Amino acid sequence: MEEYTLRLNDELAAKNLRFRPHYWVGEEWFTPDGIPGVAVPFYLIHPRLTLLERSQMLDAEGAMPKQCMRILRHEAGHAIDNAYRLHRRKRWRELFGSFTEPYPESYRPRPNSRRYVQHLTGWYAQAHPAEDFAETFAVWLTPRLPWKKRYENWPAIEKLEYVDELMREIGAEVAPVRSRRFIEPLSQIKTTLRQHYDCKRALYTVEWPAYYDQDLRRIFEEKPTRASKLTATAFLRSHRKELCHTVSESSGMAVYTVDQLLENIVDRCRAMKLRLKDSPRQTREAMLLMLMMHTIHVVHVGYPRLAV
Repeated sequence: MEEYTLRLNDELAAKNLRFRPHYWVGEEWFTPDGIPGVAVPFYLIHPRLTLLERSQMLDAEGAMPKQCMRILRHEAGHAIDNAYRLHRRKRWRELFGSFTEPYPESYRPRPNSRRYVQHLTGWYAQAHPAEDFAETFAVWLTPRLPWKKRYENWPAIEKLEYVDELMREIGAEVAPVRSRRFIEPLSQIKTTLRQHYDCKRALYTVEWPAYYDQDLRRIFEEKPTRASKLTATAFLRSHRKELCHTVSESSGMAVYTVDQLLENIVDRCRAMKLRLKDSPRQTREAMLLMLMMHTIHVVHVGYPRLAV
């Protein structure tokens, strides 16, 4: 993990920023309000803990280098906001909104909106003004990203230009808030790993609407011409990991949550005794589309907020 925090420091230095966040180990990724530092999840400090996270949640957020740097840049946006109290500025409020606006339990993003940058999955900039700023900062900070060209026709360019101007203004200044406090560090957490994962799985549990039959009949056969055709259950189980991760990366929904949807579909395929109708490639594409449609529906209805 140290390798990635040092890389982030290099990126901040390359942008002529004096600020450097401090880090500590906690339960999950987060930057507390008023603290110019970042909590890093415990499961990233040792390979065995990373394996445990994957076994319990089917994914370990931030374990891959590219994803880890994306999250760190986002959290650095929160940290620098806290360090310089940027959200108190009039122009910040005009562009991003009120920092004190309550965090929603869920949010309904507009995937086609160009008023927000796209950095983390799940259109996370739309979740709250603080996340909008952190995501905008992360895009601005990303090395070799031509944000001026990429967002030139988006209303979001105004936010990026403001961040660019603001960072030039405060870059060499000493931050007013220099607290090195650790909030909820691992040493103070008394819950067991079992309790932790019971709570985490409950957080990412969603009641999926059970109306799959019409879609499944279009993709699979109820009365195949040949009994030797692969069962839908066997096909889906063999592609389960790929399907879940692909949909998770596209939608921002946790892999664990998408896997629940797929498990419900597998159960329904078994009950309907479905078998493959088309080629495995065609079936895979059809299932990805079906999973995405149902996932996006739940995204718009509301789902657990991402833990970043």
